[in-house]
Amino acid sequence: MPLIRAVLPDIDPVVHAALPLRERIRIAATFWADNGFGTPRYVHMIYILKVTVWYALGGLLIISATSDLGGLGNLDQWWTEPVVYQKAIAWTLLMEVVGFGGAWGPLCGHFKPFTGGARYWLRPGTIRVAPWRWIPGTAGDSRTFVDITLYAALLVSLATAVVWQGDRVPAALAALAAVLLVVNGLRDSIVFLAARGEQYLPALVFTAMLDGADFIIAAKVLIVTVWIGAGFSKFGLHFANVIPPMVSNAPFVPGKLVRRLHYKNAPDDLRPSKLSWGLAHFGGTCVEMLTPLILLFSTNETVTLLAVGVMVSFHVFITMTFPLAVPLEWNVLFAFLAAFLFWGHHASDGYAVTDFSEPWLLVLIAACLLVSPVVGNLRPDKVSFLASLRQYAGNWASAVWAFSPGAEEKMLKLDLPAPPMTDQLMALLKYDRPTAEQCMSLIAGWRSLHSQGRGLFSVFLARYDDIDQRTVREGEFMSNWVRGWNFGDGHLHDDRMIAAIQARVGFEPGELIVVFVESQPVHKRVQEYRIIDAALGVIERGTWRVADAVAEQPWLPNGPIPLEVTWRAEAATGVTT
Repeated sequence: MPLIRAVLPDIDPVVHAALPLRERIRIAATFWADNGFGTPRYVHMIYILKVTVWYALGGLLIISATSDLGGLGNLDQWWTEPVVYQKAIAWTLLMEVVGFGGAWGPLCGHFKPFTGGARYWLRPGTIRVAPWRWIPGTAGDSRTFVDITLYAALLVSLATAVVWQGDRVPAALAALAAVLLVVNGLRDSIVFLAARGEQYLPALVFTAMLDGADFIIAAKVLIVTVWIGAGFSKFGLHFANVIPPMVSNAPFVPGKLVRRLHYKNAPDDLRPSKLSWGLAHFGGTCVEMLTPLILLFSTNETVTLLAVGVMVSFHVFITMTFPLAVPLEWNVLFAFLAAFLFWGHHASDGYAVTDFSEPWLLVLIAACLLVSPVVGNLRPDKVSFLASLRQYAGNWASAVWAFSPGAEEKMLKLDLPAPPMTDQLMALLKYDRPTAEQCMSLIAGWRSLHSQGRGLFSVFLARYDDIDQRTVREGEFMSNWVRGWNFGDGHLHDDRMIAAIQARVGFEPGELIVVFVESQPVHKRVQEYRIIDAALGVIERGTWRVADAVAEQPWLPNGPIPLEVTWRAEAATGVTT
């Protein structure tokens, strides 16, 4: 890949834009298989500098300067101190909740400016969506002075925890940050999810309530729960479809030949190969489920050290692929914590699960950590896939938007802190508009390489005769633009966000159509979709079989996969029956 300029499909952008949707998806998917997003390498260098210099080195400098531990030259003497864990969590949480961690920058749709997050969440009037309508004091969809104050208070509490001078983060300060994180999340789910609260909130609670060996053991149970939850989520038909487009987009994969090995017969058959299936379920599922159990229960130092090496290598590999949500800080932190918790505090030194002072309390902690994953796998419509610990498993709530000609311009009424995506690309890479549009079309190719993409596009092709003339947009990128952040959770841009947009913009029936799909529950073989007309609300509900979606090619050469309609509104304007 070139260092400075991006790579695009070898077709004139104007000609490309005039092609039928399925042909555009075929071009984008086959291009992605060989080139990924075609990102210039200087973008990856920016990420590497951000992670190594700002996050890792900056974090170590702050921790060493504020914890009475010694300088970086004495790191071997203090890296296992509990305060290092506490401040590493606070530092990472601060980075994430500001919007400077995962889902930052051009690789996940923040082209220019690179940062969403605080740019939106400190601005009155931007859209917010509470996770549950029944919580008192959370009504409305507009960010107010109360929201801004709560968010600013969270930032201050975390920054204070990071720079607090002493040998531990005060319990009261950790408790305050935990409470503020929850309250912010109840007002607007995006703040809690951006903070990765499902993982860092328990760490704050442990800092506030536990000490000594109990603190370390609880932290071990937490990280093992995260690993195993992620591993469990990779069972099923979805995850094997994640590996090929992820490897294709990895900057350090040497050449097209290696990329094509992850597909059955690229460019003609872009379903995952046996190699991808093996990486998914041996390199992914088995590693994430079995190795953490070894770490948690091993009392043999050699076995523990080998298992630590496996998990560190696992996170290094993910980091080097630059997955599209770019959770680089999270992976660096978890690689460090694997060594910190299990090698730095070995079970034989009094840090085994059997050494917890109150066994009943440890059982309660484990049960509480499992509530969200269990409920989220059974009722994914009720719990974010992040809180369900289904990170990057391919089983996501997702959405694709389609505007009638000229209707997208109405979105400018939102007066957002960033310009539209095509304008951002034009500013960053100096593209003309047709080229920027062609670049945006590559995201449809990426989506189609995943199982749910084939279902989403099937609904459009089956229901809308004018889909070839519509402007098609990826829901995640629209969430980035409208709300400042997204990490693959379609709940952040579901019908509630569409209703908030409609109240401000006023689309006519048929001008903005969104096809949304919920994650697959663990005990069902189908995914539930719904069609949302911005002006009319939900106008159709139905299902498709996951097996049908994964069996098809990304561009649906045999036509839409079978759909089963469970309900349709009488006012379903423009829908082909």
